[in-house]
Order: sequence, then C-alpha cells, then structure tokens
Amino acid sequence: MKHWQETAEILSELTAEAEAGRRAAVATVIRIHGSAYRRPGAKLLVRADGAMSGSVSGGCLEADVRENALRVIDDDTPRLLHYDTASDDRAPFGLGLGCNGSVDLFVQPATTPAFLDSARRVRAALGGEEPIAISTTLEGRSAGDVRVSTPGGAMEMGIHEQAQGARAFTEVLRPPPHLVLFGAGDDAIPLARYAREAGFRVAVVDHRPAFLSPARFPGEVRRLELRPEDGAAALPLRGEAYAVVKAHSLAIDREWIRRLLGTRVAYIGALGPRARVEEILRQLGAAGDDRIFGPVGLDLGAEGPEQVALSVVAELLAFRSRRSPRHLREREGSIHGA
Repeated sequence: MKHWQETAEILSELTAEAEAGRRAAVATVIRIHGSAYRRPGAKLLVRADGAMSGSVSGGCLEADVRENALRVIDDDTPRLLHYDTASDDRAPFGLGLGCNGSVDLFVQPATTPAFLDSARRVRAALGGEEPIAISTTLEGRSAGDVRVSTPGGAMEMGIHEQAQGARAFTEVLRPPPHLVLFGAGDDAIPLARYAREAGFRVAVVDHRPAFLSPARFPGEVRRLELRPEDGAAALPLRGEAYAVVKAHSLAIDREWIRRLLGTRVAYIGALGPRARVEEILRQLGAAGDDRIFGPVGLDLGAEGPEQVALSVVAELLAFRSRRSPRHLREREGSIHGA
C-alpha cells in the first residue's frame, strides 16, 4: 500500500524538478524472483546531479541504478536492468549479495513532455478513491510510453505482451486504507507520523482546535475539528478504513466508539487498560464485537508514546495482511517476496 503514497511523493518532486528546468529519470521495479526487499512498482527518482528519492532495494542496488539512470538522463534512452542478488560473485550481472533472488528494473527519462503529461494524470487520480493502472512499454520504438487508466474491474500487476508484440509493465495502484485517530493528544503525534510513513491515509479528529495545528500534524495528515455529536458523516470512512480511539476521556471515547460501531469500519482500536475498554463495551452492549481491539497494539513490551505507536501500527499492518505476528526467522521461503 506504500506505493500509492510513494508514487505521489516522487511525482510531486519530479514535477518540481521539471518546473525548475532540471532533468531526471525514474527507475521502477518491474519483476522480482525469490527474496527481494521491494516489490514491483517500487520507484527511485534520480536527479541529474545524482540526488535520489525513493528506493528499489534495501540500499544494495541504488548506487548502480543511479549510474544507469544518469546515462538515461544523458541519452534519453530507457534501459532494462537485471540484478542477480545470489551469493555467487561470478554470476552475470551478479552483485554477490547473498539474498537469493533477482530484480528487474526499467529506467526511463522522466522530464520529457510525454512523461510529465502522464505524471500529471496519475497525480490527479491519486487524489481519488479508485484504483489506477499505469502501463509502461518496456521495449521497441515505443519504449517508455505510458498509458494511465482507472480500470473498473480486476487488473493484474505484472509484465504482459501488448497487441503490437512489445512487452509492457502494468502497475496497479489501489487506494490505501484510511486511518482515523480520535484524539489529538501528544501521543497521537508519533502514531500519525508512523502510520503515514507506513502508507496509511491519516486523519486526526479532536474538538480542541489548538491540538490540531499544522505544527503538530504536518504534511498530508488531515485535521478535523469534530465532537462525537457531530456524527460520522464528515469522517473519511470510505472504502477500507480503520480507527483508533484515544481521546483520554472515558465519555468521549465511549461516544466515538458508539458512532463507529454503526459504520463499516473493520478495525476499531481502543487505547487504555483492559478493564476500561471492557467497561465501555459493556455500556454499549458491544462486548462480542470482534472489530474492537483493546487494549490496542501488539505486545512488544512498549513504553512511551513512540513505542506504543510502533505497536499499534504493527498491529494494523498484521490485521490488514491477515497474518498472525511472529518472528521472520520462523517463516519459510522468501520474506519480502510476493
């Protein structure tokens, strides 16, 4: 789900580069095999001065990708790159990283009029609630051509053959879930930041305007001045949405949970001791509702707002992926692959 946010950020930076008259290239992961740190669709923006934004690996490929991207900027010619990350240094195009996988990337000029036009259309679509399909021709005379659409039905991500015979990579961006935090106290600041960095679209709700200042919640975090009696209609609860209630007021927390129980929110986290959460649910007659996660967060031995925020975001990610939290060393097979 991070690709939605990362794409928006990279295209925003790219637009700024183009407006300043500077050139840049974009590298995109188009296929992985075995273990790989990033999945297809991950992007790296390389500027003409060598500065980079984004990532296509855990840091092991970026230096070489940057050198190739600088050549793309110089000659305006897209490139397909293949990296074998196995342990054998003698393998063709191998880096001897011991990661037991391979990664294919497509690097293309990104400040051409055609690419900037497609970037504009993608950025506009990223403001909505519909999936976006971005198909990029990988070879032939049309290499680098981009088509943007909003498919109504299912569309698979991956490499496919076009009608003219050339291969294309189709990236499907699906809107990430909304996360609404009820309560803008100091402990909401790291939670909003970490959740945003993890890819959630975050909104913070509070009835105290001073707590909702841009200095406390900068960037793309929405700030909504609301009380429970204002209802849930103004909340960003469309599509996939999660909520964490943490106003540190028994009455306010109870009323927000009451409102949320009448929505289709899949996850309702409640901060506070177990006895407090159980009392709220008893008063609401909702003791058996399995959408309630309270006390909210994974058992990480967390202490302090930053660690608690990490435990909450970790629980949200585990819930969304339908996985029971465990150590990666207990998982068989690739850990970062699809």
